Amino acid sequence: MDVLHRNNVVVEGRTDGPVIMLANGFGCDQNMWRLVTPLLADEFKIVQFDHVGTGGSDKSAWREERYSSLDGYARDVLEICDALGLGPLVFVGHSVSSVFGVLAAGWEPGTFEKLVLLTPSPRYIDDHDYTGGFSAEDIDELLDSLDSNYLGWSASLAPVIMGNPERPELSEELTNSFCRVDPSIARVFARATFLSDNRADLARVTVPTRVIECAHDVIAPREVGAFVHEAIPGSELVTLDAVGHCPQLSAPEQTAEAIASFAARTDDER
Repeated sequence: MDVLHRNNVVVEGRTDGPVIMLANGFGCDQNMWRLVTPLLADEFKIVQFDHVGTGGSDKSAWREERYSSLDGYARDVLEICDALGLGPLVFVGHSVSSVFGVLAAGWEPGTFEKLVLLTPSPRYIDDHDYTGGFSAEDIDELLDSLDSNYLGWSASLAPVIMGNPERPELSEELTNSFCRVDPSIARVFARATFLSDNRADLARVTVPTRVIECAHDVIAPREVGAFVHEAIPGSELVTLDAVGHCPQLSAPEQTAEAIASFAARTDDER
């Protein structure tokens, strides 16, 4: 199958610019970046895509045996990079897609010039001295709710993820994005996301990395950002003065600046 068709790959922006790949999080599609891409397009070539089973991807390509693990999504990232043949690029992963970038860069570091991890979380469940933001019981309840009433789950969780209660249109957009995903696909993706533990993979990252967190994020609290920063050798941590887990929608200017300033920086400027 043609990889570019399978993942609905779109390339735009400056044709001769450095390459940035934008990868969205759980239950979303590339439309989530629409406020950021115009702010990057004059300087960078931008690659966007949809995870198989979401957005404009070829949903017939979805297989539970591949996508019940985050490894399957990380393999997709590498296959897209290989199909485009664009050379080392800057990978920007939001939420769970940050883990896809971590995995892919650990396997094939030469594919990536840099990583930008936007509101990442390598594990959502608290564990001894690790704060992930949720207890095991919280996650069990979340997944049970998803199984029993996906549309209701989407409507109740989206405001928690988005924050910014004074801007209900943001939560509504995220709810609608969730609702466009086949519930059977969403259930598998959710389990792969919320039950994963990729903390050990962080130490395998060898490319320059910027971790971007929000000042107030219920899904990936600041303890998680600090953990990711400490676990990835030589990484740097940027805290946006923003609320919620999706700053590309709630604070697009800050998000674009945090991405661009790192992506454009040369070795001499570090």
